[in-house]
Amino acid sequence: MRLQEHPVLDFSKKRGKKVTIYFEGKPIDAYEGEPIAEALHAAGIRVMNYTPTTGRARGIFCAIGKCSSCLMKVNGIPNVRTCITLVEDGMQVERQRGLEPLPRDYKPPKWKDAERVNADIIIIGGGPAGLMAAIKAVEHGASVALMDENPMLGGQLVKQTHKFFGKREQFAGVRGVKIAEILEKEAREKGVNIYLETSAIGIFQDGEERIVTAIRENKKLVEFRGRAILVATGAMEKMIPFENNDLPGVYGAGAIQTLMNTYGIQPGKKVLIVGAGNVGVILAYQLLQAGVDVVAVVEAMPKVGAYFVHAAKIRRLGVPIYTRHTILRAEGKEKVERAVIAQLDDSWNPIPGTEKTYDVDIVALSVGLRPSIELLHQAGAQALYVRELSGYVVQHDERMETTVRGIFVAGDSSGIEEATTAMLEGKLAGLAMALYVGKADVKNAMDEMEQVRKDLDEFRSGPFGERARIGEKKVMIK
Repeated sequence: MRLQEHPVLDFSKKRGKKVTIYFEGKPIDAYEGEPIAEALHAAGIRVMNYTPTTGRARGIFCAIGKCSSCLMKVNGIPNVRTCITLVEDGMQVERQRGLEPLPRDYKPPKWKDAERVNADIIIIGGGPAGLMAAIKAVEHGASVALMDENPMLGGQLVKQTHKFFGKREQFAGVRGVKIAEILEKEAREKGVNIYLETSAIGIFQDGEERIVTAIRENKKLVEFRGRAILVATGAMEKMIPFENNDLPGVYGAGAIQTLMNTYGIQPGKKVLIVGAGNVGVILAYQLLQAGVDVVAVVEAMPKVGAYFVHAAKIRRLGVPIYTRHTILRAEGKEKVERAVIAQLDDSWNPIPGTEKTYDVDIVALSVGLRPSIELLHQAGAQALYVRELSGYVVQHDERMETTVRGIFVAGDSSGIEEATTAMLEGKLAGLAMALYVGKADVKNAMDEMEQVRKDLDEFRSGPFGERARIGEKKVMIK
């Protein structure tokens, strides 16, 4: 299942040293730098665990550590998120049934032994928003510590092989994977302190200091202290209801991009895509690049939501797009073997007799994302449901500061938009935080913020930005 050739990516240079892990006693080839779940998938193993009440098989779904579908027992420790835990030579991996208690002899790390990290600004999330905020903040004199629970920086950018639209200064004509490399290189060169495989678990306050408690590499406690915090934790995949939607092989679009474009692993042989927005249609092209057969893209709405240029490209390559259609069910014993779709009437009900059955081993759900605001909610930031921004979001002002002083938000955590808007919001937040902690020159920072706001307004000015404009008005603190 490993890709040996790709028209854009060279995985021979990205794969680390070959190691051996053991899945329930069976040796499995893996490569240093890849997560457990991805290595198992490359070996043809789809079932990660079983639902305890029904015994139903579960497989990966999001591949970014934000759901419980891939929890497994690793070296005797249960409930490990295998999609973001890197392989180690000799590692023992087992399936489990639901959540399991820790072994009785397990000794958790003591809080008094926690590592302490001090910086002016703490950034949670190393995607386009977090990286751009870090770069801007250090440019204006602030010290920054940035954490991300994944083993690499870039967020969604590391999965994107297509070239971006927009202006040259916003990386127009540059592939997402390259943008991630550029931002990471700049952040490291400017002195941002970066902590990978580090999961934030809470935000607290101690006088004038804000504290982020975190766990590093699944075992080390870390306490980050600073005067300002940016939450740029991105988003997670949405699910839609249909029969057998929990079968291994029903994946979020992002999980498939992670397998293919980050780790060079074919997700399957034949794929049905649900959702014809930009992500779904771009995913179809990326699957074709990886040698995967895309049998169809189905869309419940009466028209395709993606940019015309993307939809036209996959149609020219022979991929049908069926509007006013939805998936009725996935079929298979312990993994997807077939998918059944049907046409919808004007009341969104399936029309009897219009069913089509496809032999597929993957159903890719590209039905939208929702902002990840759990940490912001825990910190007390005021949230409200905004349909145009795809879920619950926190209120913020024009500087990206939330209702809690010193806590800022940017990127998909503030509402689902494009990677370009995430980077622009990151710039705003980085400049605002540098001002907040008293490091930036006020006039220079304010002038730059004004230009960034103009760039944001310009990017959102077209018809595709209408939803974002409406949503921003609802969350903006005057």
